[in-house]
Amino acid sequence: MLRVDILTLFPDYFRGPLAHGTLSRAVQGGLLTVAVHNLRNWAEGKHRVTDDYTFGGGTGMVMKPEPFFRAVADLRTAEAHVILLSPSGRLLDQDTAKDLASHGHLILLCGRYEGVDERVAAYLADDEISIGNYVVSGGELPALVVLDATARHVPGVLGGGSAAVHEESFATGLLEYPHYTRPASYQGMHVPEVLLSGNHQEIDNWRRQQSLLRTRQRRPEMLLDANLSDEDIEYLDSEANCETSTTCEASAHCEAPD
Repeated sequence: MLRVDILTLFPDYFRGPLAHGTLSRAVQGGLLTVAVHNLRNWAEGKHRVTDDYTFGGGTGMVMKPEPFFRAVADLRTAEAHVILLSPSGRLLDQDTAKDLASHGHLILLCGRYEGVDERVAAYLADDEISIGNYVVSGGELPALVVLDATARHVPGVLGGGSAAVHEESFATGLLEYPHYTRPASYQGMHVPEVLLSGNHQEIDNWRRQQSLLRTRQRRPEMLLDANLSDEDIEYLDSEANCETSTTCEASAHCEAPD
């Protein structure tokens, strides 16, 4: 089981996401425990102030260190891993999410305003994580992304078992192959025949090839670190002579309408 404590100024932000889908099922199944705490509970004074002006001047307010330190002191366990959600952190990826799931206890720190006093990052947090090269209004949304991505790696959380995680995009170092469902033909657009053939070896080969093509077309940089077999490389080389990117892209989708 994974325990997650979230420190935020806006606890209600998490009500909807935690009440639905994978996270809700994981909590109900006893595989995940999530506690959302109002950071103001650890602030002092009549107004429970959690921010102040920045030394040296400048616009905006900065979150004070004391509430974070007090809260973590109360919540920390021996196995706790404290994470500050920050644009300056390392980028979240599949390997990071898998690693976080191996910790028994995560404490997620959500910043706001112009940021958090640097002493929180330097002396309190064990890790800083960013969800991308852009800025959002606070740490709540990144905390949810980290929570969801991490929870999927907790054994038993996904109904399909470990195979469900291993086949997802990024898990193999490639983007996931395209999926289809019924009807087999819709408005002249047809599901690829191989998926209707019942030949599982051919289906597996087709899916691998589509993952390779989709990755090359949309995220070619991923191929540099992907674990490619000689057969994968030979296939990519054979497809490198596609006349246009449109032709290549069509091969990764359903068959063209009649």
